[in-house]
Amino acid sequence: MSTTRTTEHHPAETSAPEVHAEAHPGTGGNDEFMERADRFRRELLAHCYRMSGSAHDAEDLVQETYLRAWRAYGKFEDRSSMRTWLYRIATNVCLTALEGRARRPLPTGLGQPSSDPDTPLSEPTEVPWLSPLPDSMGGSAPEDAAERHESVHLAFIAALQHLPPRQRAALVLRDVLQWRAAEVAEAVGTSTAAVNSALQRARASVKAAQLERDTTPETLDPEQEALLERYVQAFWEKDVDALVGMFTDRAIWEMPPFPEWYTGPASIARLIGTKCPGQAHEMIMMPTSANGQPAFGLYMKEPDGTFVPFHLQVLTLAEQQVSHVGAFFDPTLFTLCGLPERLPAGSTGPVVHVPAPQNPAP
Repeated sequence: MSTTRTTEHHPAETSAPEVHAEAHPGTGGNDEFMERADRFRRELLAHCYRMSGSAHDAEDLVQETYLRAWRAYGKFEDRSSMRTWLYRIATNVCLTALEGRARRPLPTGLGQPSSDPDTPLSEPTEVPWLSPLPDSMGGSAPEDAAERHESVHLAFIAALQHLPPRQRAALVLRDVLQWRAAEVAEAVGTSTAAVNSALQRARASVKAAQLERDTTPETLDPEQEALLERYVQAFWEKDVDALVGMFTDRAIWEMPPFPEWYTGPASIARLIGTKCPGQAHEMIMMPTSANGQPAFGLYMKEPDGTFVPFHLQVLTLAEQQVSHVGAFFDPTLFTLCGLPERLPAGSTGPVVHVPAPQNPAP
């Protein structure tokens, strides 16, 4: 936590213009294509997010997917479903974009030990960090399969970043989308035997990387809702002692683009108490949800009395405590989450209504 407010944004390298409403040779035109294809946009965005680890990049990758699909629609003969066809294109768009690109870690994924909260923070780094996916972008209807709920959790996305892109694609297509190994092989351009071998390695790597953090429930119970209300109140009052009791013994706090991370309630509380520039009644938390998890946009009071975005917190819960907080210093995430760009002078906290996390797209 720092007085530095980072606004850096790393756009994808594969951005594409919107598909224009003009007739396409050999098809019923753009209207027919979009009528059939556009209903898959949200789940394709979740797919591209799993592959890229960036909500901003995922938007660009989906746009490139639709541009390629529109250009090829005249040759699409319905030998597979539109959904499967689009996923194949999206997967290859992602694989092309990821060639030679560094993985997107969280600070805990850099291999360095946890930090001392009394040590000064490093300067923000140029690492292309993993970022959250607002549920408003990649969420889906409540009736979607519950077993897919964890497929965009931060811990799972962070674990995927440990994999080479083709292993990442194979694991997502096979274990999240439940494709057959032969279908995966066709999509990524390899053999079924190679897919099965890659899957074995990928599953082992993901299991090791996820540790014990992927525990946020699909729905919050009344005790967890009350916990989050107390959490918001504690930030409004800057009640560090109250925060200590809300974290698990092995809780983790990390905050890209700063490379440090902290573990344990005492260290996290001291970090907030000594490094956070906000004082009592200077921090308002606005509720949202991201990665199928509860999230809050923290606004910091300015000298003129208004409140501006400071960081977006994505929380992982373990029963009635917080086990992980990713605090992302990227104001553009507020816009993606549908949160206000600024709160007027005289605003007060806390905001006590905590929305349930939305189910992620399949």
